[in-house]
Amino acid sequence: MLQAIKNLPRTVWLIGLISLVNDSASEMLYPLIPLYLASVLMAGPRALGVIEGIAEATASLLKLFSGVIVDRTRRAKPWIVFGYGLAGLGRPLIAFVGSWPWLLVIRFADRVGKGLRSSPRDALLAASVPAERRGLAFGLHRAMDNAGAVIGPLMAALLLAAHVPLHDIFLWSVVPAVLCLVLALAIREPVAEVAAAPSPFDWRLRDMPPLFKRYLAVVALFTLGNSSNMFLLLRARELGVAEATIPLLWAAVALVATVFSTPLSALSDRFGRLHLLVGGYVAYGVFYLLLGGLAPEGPLLFALFGFYGLFMAATEGVEKALVADLAPAERRGTAFGWFNLTAGVMLLPASLVFGWLWQGISSWAAFGFSGVCALLAGALLRFWVFCEGRPQQGT
Repeated sequence: MLQAIKNLPRTVWLIGLISLVNDSASEMLYPLIPLYLASVLMAGPRALGVIEGIAEATASLLKLFSGVIVDRTRRAKPWIVFGYGLAGLGRPLIAFVGSWPWLLVIRFADRVGKGLRSSPRDALLAASVPAERRGLAFGLHRAMDNAGAVIGPLMAALLLAAHVPLHDIFLWSVVPAVLCLVLALAIREPVAEVAAAPSPFDWRLRDMPPLFKRYLAVVALFTLGNSSNMFLLLRARELGVAEATIPLLWAAVALVATVFSTPLSALSDRFGRLHLLVGGYVAYGVFYLLLGGLAPEGPLLFALFGFYGLFMAATEGVEKALVADLAPAERRGTAFGWFNLTAGVMLLPASLVFGWLWQGISSWAAFGFSGVCALLAGALLRFWVFCEGRPQQGT
């Protein structure tokens, strides 16, 4: 395993390192934005909802656009460089805004950068390794991405404990932004697998394999039950976890995902994506049913959240490796665009339904709905999507 990881191409390692650095900065600032909005810009939850809603919707739509463009131009690096540069160099400007609409502009630019880079990055990762190593490559990328989600909040907590002003923390985020840009410029794209002649601009699913379309439908169902992780932290607080412990609880989840993402995703190269993905969806469903129906305390609750970290490790990289397996090489960017768009768009109704069920009925109803969606998605993946067996390597 270690030798296989070391032998991954330079491009895979560079993309993983970029994600680690970028997410460290992003996750360091993300929990500070509500504080800055309330204490400096004097705006409330309504403004935060407008900002995040517009920002995330923009990112989801642009992921499809950038995926189609990659298929047409056969170039991923320019979009990766521009996407990370736009997002990273925009974040320090938060220190200079004087009203929440300007914060909206910066968050909008940040999500535009994410939307433009995500599908090209995924397509480049898939093109950089053979099919039998895609799980390993995507698993390593997710591990390094999750490592950033551990480092970022810890950095924010340390800086706040040291009484560093919010203004200065935003300014210092320019350092990882420049580092990401330098690393992105160092990426070398592999030789294209297909002819370099530009293809027509075509975002439609019409020519995609039926298997891929069924997979997207299952991803949509699963994501409908995969609401914002903020609800998990709210439930932990409801079960008695101290406020000061909440960030550490989530950092522990990210740490578990970091440690296990690479080995679990690599298992999908040997035993098939289907087994890991179905197992992950079932694990998610069990986790939500237990968290909503029981009242675990102390170590049991932390163990349950650690179990959630295993779900993340077993699915995040494997889902994307499966997209690369199912999509034609010449439409891979578009396929990742549709995958990212489907998952992104469904997050909004997922969170709205979850919040309505929790507030209107009970927390058990909300968590039960999510758990049932996940279990049904796992069953459909096994008995509907792959009802005719394993069509190709890695699936």
